[in-house]
Amino acid sequence: MLSPVRVLVTGAGRSIGRSIAEVLTERGHDVVATARDVAALQDLKVERVLSLDVRSTESVAAAVGAAGELDAVVNNAGVTGRGPLESFPLEEFARVLDVNTLGPLRLSQAVVPRWRERGSGVLVNVSSVQGRIGTPLEGVYAASKHALEALSETLHFELGHFGIRVVIIEPGYIAPGMRHTADHAGPDVYRELSAQWDATVETLTGPEGRPGPEVVAHAVADALEVPSTPLRVEVGKDAALVLGLRRTMSDAELEATMRQALGLTW
Repeated sequence: MLSPVRVLVTGAGRSIGRSIAEVLTERGHDVVATARDVAALQDLKVERVLSLDVRSTESVAAAVGAAGELDAVVNNAGVTGRGPLESFPLEEFARVLDVNTLGPLRLSQAVVPRWRERGSGVLVNVSSVQGRIGTPLEGVYAASKHALEALSETLHFELGHFGIRVVIIEPGYIAPGMRHTADHAGPDVYRELSAQWDATVETLTGPEGRPGPEVVAHAVADALEVPSTPLRVEVGKDAALVLGLRRTMSDAELEATMRQALGLTW
């Protein structure tokens, strides 16, 4: 077992982030749990809770300064964006990118100089299957996660020289799912596509349904504790299936396979 580390977790107020904070604490690590609304963290039994808005450089600097000497950061905070790209509001697209892509980069920039000097540190960036494959009506979210994966891979090459590890966690569908607070319906012509795509979740997750957030939390904990963890870690049977197909098939083959398996006629 690796010696306990001090780790800051973003987006720890609910779902995956909360489970990450709980599992890391159970496994003996000192957790600094953060969220934009610190009230959502008050019942968490962790080392410390802090308010943190990943969209603000000033907020990031304040939280990192208050957290003490950190060994790791788990960039989990994220928002979704759903709707056809034809009419998706660009200001909302920018907000999703600000949280999901620039947020992790802000955290990285805040901790890397210190880690580079001492020669150690771990960045764990929570991505998604959609960081590797685009899906209907979820292009905004997928674009933000594709960008996060590109940044993470670049950081892996740039920072490994200094003893800093980077790990990308790629979950599939996880219960209870993300909050859809700013969905964009778009033109009526996309309603049939929306109905068909919504119906694919059961096929992708199987009869057992979505796994709980603890499967992601344990993958994150393993990434922190096992230095040989690869750059990318797939989480969930659906993630392994879809990303396995992505690696072995051409674009046309993958599209045909997914259409047939999911019953898409759009």
